[in-house]
Amino acid sequence: MSYIKRLKNNIINGYRITKEEALLLYDWPLEELLASANEIRQVLCKDSFDLCTIINGKCGNCSEDCKYCAQSAHNKACVDDYSLLCGEEILNSALANYHKGVLRFSVVTSGRSLDNNGIMDICGTYQSIKEKCNISLCASHGLLTYEQFILLKKAGVTRYHCNLETSRKFFPNICTTHTYDDKITAIKNAQQVGLEICSGGILGLGEEFEDRVDMVLDLRELGIRSIPVNILNPVKGTPLEHNPKLSDEEVLRTIAVFRFIIPDGAIRLAGGRELLADKGKRAFLSGANAAISGDMLTTSGISIKEDKEIISDCGYKVQML
Repeated sequence: MSYIKRLKNNIINGYRITKEEALLLYDWPLEELLASANEIRQVLCKDSFDLCTIINGKCGNCSEDCKYCAQSAHNKACVDDYSLLCGEEILNSALANYHKGVLRFSVVTSGRSLDNNGIMDICGTYQSIKEKCNISLCASHGLLTYEQFILLKKAGVTRYHCNLETSRKFFPNICTTHTYDDKITAIKNAQQVGLEICSGGILGLGEEFEDRVDMVLDLRELGIRSIPVNILNPVKGTPLEHNPKLSDEEVLRTIAVFRFIIPDGAIRLAGGRELLADKGKRAFLSGANAAISGDMLTTSGISIKEDKEIISDCGYKVQML
């Protein structure tokens, strides 16, 4: 039995892969790597596909200096700045997505964190959404406090999103206004009040493959099972605007290895999926089993209708993971 087949079988039976084993996988013949990752997904996650959507609830003028981000006030990208959207606009977006068959909806706001007034406003909106429909609510409002997370949970939010973005080692290369440990603290505070966590990162920041593995190993240690995978779409006016586009093969290899590291999780294609030649279809047969549909924060995405067709073609059913 080959190394990868033995490793795949061990993982299916509960083994936790080591960093050294994960790094070895990156150079494995592509087709066998992708097929093995897909088999792990089929056995441990079946044919459920977690589809979610987001709304950019507050855009631009962000105090943080993340080098990839069009919304940072430190960068020179052209975006439409606006303050927190009114509750009715967010509610209408949630209802529209719910009626299109989306099971999870997230409000994302720019900035280091929402202040207490913003938290009270958005919590009122979350309560209104829960009164009108049964869509699951995810929130992404930055580095909140323990007390603010309590308010979100009481308002009906069940999951909080806070990306690590990259490895601890590489993080200072992409952001200096907050730290990797600030992210970890927010994640642990959200977990402590009973919120699930969605956390992943961005491929193509200039990191090494080892950085990607280190990030996902940290996510595994934190018990996180929803891992968004973004592909850098270099935005003019940001420090990373000239970063080279990743090849489809490199993205597929990375996603497959992530499946080996977190075998029973939702590996979620997120921003940048439109850069892939097939909009992610091959990735959905190579370890990924979730996606953010519709538009992203400052870039266009893939329509819910088209995504549901892709999902069906791959043999999935849209269900919560």
